[in-house]
Amino acid sequence: MKPNEIVSHEDWVEARKRLLAREKEFTRARDALSRARQALPWERVEKDYVFQGPGGKESLADLFGPCSQLIAYHFMYAPDWDVGCKSCSFIADHFEPAVVHLRQRDVSLVAVSKAPLATLEAFRKRMGWTFKWVSSHDNAFNRDYNVSFTQEEIDSGEAYYNYKAQGFPSTEAPGASVFYKDEDGRVYHTYSVYQRGLDMLITAYHYLDMVPKGRDEDGLTYTMEWLRLHDDYNG
Repeated sequence: MKPNEIVSHEDWVEARKRLLAREKEFTRARDALSRARQALPWERVEKDYVFQGPGGKESLADLFGPCSQLIAYHFMYAPDWDVGCKSCSFIADHFEPAVVHLRQRDVSLVAVSKAPLATLEAFRKRMGWTFKWVSSHDNAFNRDYNVSFTQEEIDSGEAYYNYKAQGFPSTEAPGASVFYKDEDGRVYHTYSVYQRGLDMLITAYHYLDMVPKGRDEDGLTYTMEWLRLHDDYNG
């Protein structure tokens, strides 16, 4: 990597101030976007989804636990896969330290995958994770929230993902969906996010965005090609 322009301290401070003005503009825009996201209308969840969890069968309402807000991360893990998606695993590595803090703000976090529960439990044990992870193997949750596709949809480029029909390379896709449960136990879908919208969940990317090389993914076949499961790195 060639060094950037080398300047005096005074010139560096002036350049930093110019960037700071842009950073503040971005922060204000991000805050406005967050307020707009929180102001989205809701839709009532009418289906009675039943998941397989470590303690047995659980409804969507059960996944909230003591909280009124739920974030369900759609973890890519098809029933016939040997291991979970490495990109989703990268994101899941950031769940652990957040769960206890989210709980203090009335939010539960759960991962949901199409693979059977025994498969998920074995992989979770390997990864050393403790967050809640349930299987949607026997319900339509993944289909209804547009993260599972048939091979025919993939082959025809008609997989409906991120709110449009498009090509997708896998029968499973990543995403996150948010729900609210009122005092009477009614559940509402408030938000779902996919693709680059999931960047906000990846703390490591925010660190990389601060350093000179950034994410350093431009020369790769696809973003995240460099990733490995955290126990597969050498050194």
